[in-house]
Amino acid sequence: MKDYFREGPISSDFIANSIAKHQSKHNIGAHNIFLGQVRGDEINGKKVKAIDYTCYREMANQEIDHIKEKAFEKFNLTCAHIYHSLGRVDTGEICLFVFVSSAHRKESFEASRYIVEEIKKLSPIFGKEIFEDESHQWKVNKFDEL
Repeated sequence: MKDYFREGPISSDFIANSIAKHQSKHNIGAHNIFLGQVRGDEINGKKVKAIDYTCYREMANQEIDHIKEKAFEKFNLTCAHIYHSLGRVDTGEICLFVFVSSAHRKESFEASRYIVEEIKKLSPIFGKEIFEDESHQWKVNKFDEL
């Protein structure tokens, strides 16, 4: 089974290399990329400076694999790549990279959103918000209205 996790933030070099690898695939007409970035939210008067991500790795990999399979069933995708950070990711750094490709843009947009929303809802990935004063709390995911 694929491991969808990377230690620490996802670098711009990693993202650029992933994009460059697809230039030789001539059946692709659209790519859609979602980059999740750690926000410096203010919560109860304290500013978030990082999130420390953890997960039940085997279970999370199985769930993301299932989400990816369902995306291929629902949308006409050429390929899909998913990476989520583990460990500490500072504000402004990338923690989630979803990269989908298809022959046409509509499928790539819809598939990208589907994958991100399903990961947020179903995957056992947890984030501990670390504040500037080094106190912390577990992050509560808020879901966007579709």
